Amino acid sequence: METAQNFAELAKQVVGFIYPNEIEIHWSILIVVYPYITGLVAGAFILASLVKVFNVKELQPTYRLALLTALAFLLIAPLPLQLHLGQPWRSYEIFLTPNLASAMAMFGFVYLWYLMVVLLLEIWFEYRRDMIVWSSESTGLKKWVLKVLSLFSTDISEKAVAFDKKTVKIITIIGIPSAFLLHGYVGFIFGSIKANPWWSSVMMPVVFLFSAIVSGIAIVMFLYMIIIPIQGGKIDMKCLDKVASFLFYAVIVDFSIEVLDFIHRLYESEESIKILSQLVSTKLFMSLVVLQILLGMLLPLGIMVVIRVFRLQEELRKLLYFVCVVLIQMGIFSTRWNVVIGGQLFSKSFRGLTTYKMELTGIEGLLVSLALLIIPFVVLAILIKLLPPWKKEELAGG
Repeated sequence: METAQNFAELAKQVVGFIYPNEIEIHWSILIVVYPYITGLVAGAFILASLVKVFNVKELQPTYRLALLTALAFLLIAPLPLQLHLGQPWRSYEIFLTPNLASAMAMFGFVYLWYLMVVLLLEIWFEYRRDMIVWSSESTGLKKWVLKVLSLFSTDISEKAVAFDKKTVKIITIIGIPSAFLLHGYVGFIFGSIKANPWWSSVMMPVVFLFSAIVSGIAIVMFLYMIIIPIQGGKIDMKCLDKVASFLFYAVIVDFSIEVLDFIHRLYESEESIKILSQLVSTKLFMSLVVLQILLGMLLPLGIMVVIRVFRLQEELRKLLYFVCVVLIQMGIFSTRWNVVIGGQLFSKSFRGLTTYKMELTGIEGLLVSLALLIIPFVVLAILIKLLPPWKKEELAGG
């Protein structure tokens, strides 16, 4: 009865002609959360790679934080898909019976490669020496947890530490294309759906990738500005300004690519252009024009231009940086919303629009999605407690 009532309510909000099986949207907010979280993973790792591969020393204070952030979000990334599946307990079968023709099935192998081979190995070699030292200084359960995490390694000689550093750099070099593949593949999944003109674009993987870099850099910057004061440390303004500069360049590139994609669609002017124009001007006006473009991209760009042109005081710069990263996160989430939800709001007849009614409760509801966005921060807090990103002297010195 409740399903019939919901269907009837949705039917009242239909505009134009739409097929009956297209009135109800099947990919909900869970599928919005999924690419958003994976984007944070890829972007955070790219920021970390700037330290080890490109030797940007100013970013050193954010290196370990970026790695732990990537791991925390990567561990939770598959959960939205698991909750969306009708039979989630069968998901392991994609590893036992790989299907090269299935983009989503192959993504499982991309995810496993990035988690097990790239991220966990880099974090282990980065922290190996510290875990050995910390285990000798700790007692009780923490001592044994650190011993297990270090695989009972005891060698902290200069030769062993030098090998660790060299291995970390090699893994990071491998990890950069892996991070590109991780989130570019998410864009590929949407871009390869030829039947949907909103998704079917060769630019889709590139748009997803650069928006991921933007969101990942912004989330690490956001966490750095919050965690350091909480732990009694001093924010390193050289580091913060450097992160902001990379964020500035990433936003410019991302915005340029999205504009290029938009111009390309207009130039093609296929038969779907009229319904897509109607979609943007009505159903997606708030989420696309206002939240994604104006507040999530143009306003942060304007603020960062002001910061770069005028010599503002440190406290004012911190405040403006904080506002920027919050707005950018809102804009990137809106980007994911507009792709996933927006791509389902128009009929294949190109003559009608439906609407999306988000539930508050239930597996596909708002509360579960909020929980999925909060859990990575809880995981990150545990990781930071176990594997501190900064030493005491680093916190004191900024």
